[in-house]
Amino acid sequence: MVSFQLCLGEHTYKPTAFTQATQGELMNGEKLNVKGILFDLDGTILDTRPAYLEAARIACQTLEQEQLPDNLALEIPKRMEQRLPFFDIIKTDTDSFLVAYRDAFHKVSASKTIPMPSAAETLRILASKAKLAVITMRFMPAEAICLELRQFNLDRYFEHVVTALDTSKPKPSPEALVRAVVAMDVQMCDCVIVGDSTVDVRAGKAAGSKTVALLSGLYSREELTKADPDFIIENISELLSIIA
Repeated sequence: MVSFQLCLGEHTYKPTAFTQATQGELMNGEKLNVKGILFDLDGTILDTRPAYLEAARIACQTLEQEQLPDNLALEIPKRMEQRLPFFDIIKTDTDSFLVAYRDAFHKVSASKTIPMPSAAETLRILASKAKLAVITMRFMPAEAICLELRQFNLDRYFEHVVTALDTSKPKPSPEALVRAVVAMDVQMCDCVIVGDSTVDVRAGKAAGSKTVALLSGLYSREELTKADPDFIIENISELLSIIA
């Protein structure tokens, strides 16, 4: 913890001239030199859309609510993450619906998610350059996340996993990031957080790490741009053109 505080105190990160480079193209050919890469899970490493849709279907069925079209079903995880209201989507008791939704998601995630294209090769290369960790807002034990990654042979690349069960405050609080960098014995200012949501970007900025936003998840370019990440790229494979 002392190491983290010193890092922020003496080397607070400030965005440079290549802020918001898109599609992996950097101004002046500059790249990030990092010692730690903190990955969000859903929408970043794993394509979780089918699991989100199935969880919404099960929750609607359980609570006897009319089934939601896909676009509204995919709004549920976004709003949960951002703590936004659901009154225009959920027509039954919101708390009961979200409990049923979360329970269904945890049951189907392992069978309904698949790796993002080129995720395995990208992680293999990045693991040779830096220490990797997963930081997810799922309310699941780290062991369960490792098992889900193991079925795709991806768990081998990560030194540490932090879930919502490991922290008192979820992202955008920097608590999960702090836990990861301490466990990996790296400085926060030598790290980058990679995620598909505005919450990931906000957490990175609060912690003092560099930030990369991906368009492979549920958020639009416009939404991510407003969060002001250092880079916006299409998918995980384009990290190879950003990280030295």
